[in-house]
Amino acid sequence: MSSRPQSQRDPDTRRDEEAVRRYIESFALVLIKIGLQRMAARVFAALMVTDSGRLTAAELAERLSVSPAAISGAVRYLEQVGMVAKEREPGERRDHYRLYDDLWYATFQKRDRAMEIWHGTAVEGIEAVGADTPAGRRLAEMADYLEFMIKELPLLFERWHEQHLEREKRAG
Repeated sequence: MSSRPQSQRDPDTRRDEEAVRRYIESFALVLIKIGLQRMAARVFAALMVTDSGRLTAAELAERLSVSPAAISGAVRYLEQVGMVAKEREPGERRDHYRLYDDLWYATFQKRDRAMEIWHGTAVEGIEAVGADTPAGRRLAEMADYLEFMIKELPLLFERWHEQHLEREKRAG
């Protein structure tokens, strides 16, 4: 048990909320380093550490000590890249933002489609600049790599699902 006073613990979860806040910021910094926008990273981290994986914009703003406007732009971005979904309960006026079930699979499936588009663009570029030019060779290498990834990713997705199902069976 932590030496923090009980008043800093959430009575429902027995979590040290200050430690959770620090972790959100730490997790967000990692996400920022790999290219996620700052506020989007903080929102995503906050959603990841909630047991429900679901919060309103007001709840996110309160947890992150920011304005609802800051949350609005962040969740719009996270929706566009397929990391969160917006939903509304029947009869409610507030939107809730939630993590997708099987989040990582869904996110990388979107990346798979993006790679197909990127591959097609590389092939068009080879035709435009000529296959025997330095630029054409760079584009061909990119197209080859993307073609390889497009073929291999479905196999990885399949293996992930098998492993995930096995882990869920063992967990009970």
